This record gives sequence, C-alpha cells and structure tokens, in this order.
Amino acid sequence: MSKQNPHDSITKETLHKQEKIVNMFDEIAPSYDKANRMMSLGVDVSWRVSACKKAFEALGKEHIECVLDVACGTGDMLWHWQNEANKAQKHIAHLRGIDPSSGMLEVAHQKLAALLEEGRLTLQEGEAKALDIQSQSVDILSIAYGLRNVVALEEALDEFVRVLKPGGVIVILEFMNNKKRGVFSSLMRFYTSKILPLVGGLVSKNYAAYKYLPDSIQNFVSSDELAQKLSQRGVKSYFVKSYSANISTLYVGVKL
Repeated sequence: MSKQNPHDSITKETLHKQEKIVNMFDEIAPSYDKANRMMSLGVDVSWRVSACKKAFEALGKEHIECVLDVACGTGDMLWHWQNEANKAQKHIAHLRGIDPSSGMLEVAHQKLAALLEEGRLTLQEGEAKALDIQSQSVDILSIAYGLRNVVALEEALDEFVRVLKPGGVIVILEFMNNKKRGVFSSLMRFYTSKILPLVGGLVSKNYAAYKYLPDSIQNFVSSDELAQKLSQRGVKSYFVKSYSANISTLYVGVKL
C-alpha cells in the first residue's frame, strides 16, 4: 500500500478558500503598507524590530546563512531582518521571501530592489503548506501576520519545522485569539473589530478585505494553542509576549 501524502487531506473547499484570500491580497497590495501604518499608528514597526532582536538572541550566531520569511507580502519583515542585522553586526548570507500573492510580491520587488540587485535576496511565489525549500536549510523562519491566512495550518507548521535546521529559530508575529478580560482588552477588541475595518477600507477602497481581519482573528488559535502545536513538532518556546492589550503576539521558538 502506498504511503499517503499528508497534503492529500486538503479539500477542494479549503483550496477555494485559500484562493479567495490570495485574490483579496492581490487587490489590496498597492495600498497595503499605507493601511498597515495607519491602522497600527506605526506601532507594528516596533513589534517587528522586537521579533528580529529576540530571534538573533535565540539563534546566538554572528553569521546566518539563511533567513526565510513566509507570507512575506510587500517585504516589510525582510527589510527589518536586514536592517536589524546591520545594527546588531550580524551577517545574513541570504534572505528569502515566499508569498502566494503576485500583487504583494510586485510591491516587494520595488521596495527591496537594492537587495535583489546585490543577489542577496530571493523572492518567489509559493504557499506555506508546500515550501519549495530544502529540508534543514533555514536558520530563521518568520511569518508576520500571515499565519491566520494559511487555511492549511497543520501542513504549514509541518513545513516550517521541516525546513528549519536543528537549533533553528521560528518567529511568528500574529493577531492571536487570546481571550483576555478587562476594560482595556475590551476596548482593543472593539477597535480591532469596528475601527480597523473602517480605516483599512477607506485607505484601500476595499472594506470587505479589512472586515476579514477581525473575523480571521476570531477563527484563529490562541498563543497557548499555537505553542502546543509547535511543541508537538519538536519546537521549544523561547519567548512569547503579547503587545498592546493582546492585539499582537510575538512567538519565538527553537527547533530541538
């Protein structure tokens, strides 16, 4: 009997849902960065910087062969990886970005043109659930605000662990479904569910795309659930912190 491919479990319905999400990002790509800065009031920059610093700390190397950013979008996180490496006097031999949206990658090509010309960056179209990357070849793998958009979550996590080297670091920045109580947390949930879609919709002229944001958070896992899933795959939590009344969570883990 032939061994079943784990990706065979992905249904046509799942594929259709993923396709709709990718098409949505194609549509909002030109205004994506502007909308992000306005919705977060620029605070998302500090979250990305913290992610890079903690990852470098967890890896503990001066020379880093490969940093892979999955669901790289317009290239924000890739830019931060290089910028923070320069500040920390770390050397990244090669950066790789993968995203299923051709529209987002087009923006990334423009933003990161200098790194592409130097031959230090590769951008490719692809999905988290089936990375075209050699096993155990990546030092740091990041995914920033893209994991909620991966319909085949279990398959994606399998792939992340597969491509990481032993001792490699996984970095996840995400809007987790952490149900915290308190007045401030309630205000933040109201802001996320009511205000953000309006701001994003005004900037992008696509209200439906930004209405998707709070809905996707509600249907996503908590940081504890995500840590457990990764632990089951041999990843030990190194650093977990929520920012801005649990709106954003940073998870950093090390593959054993």
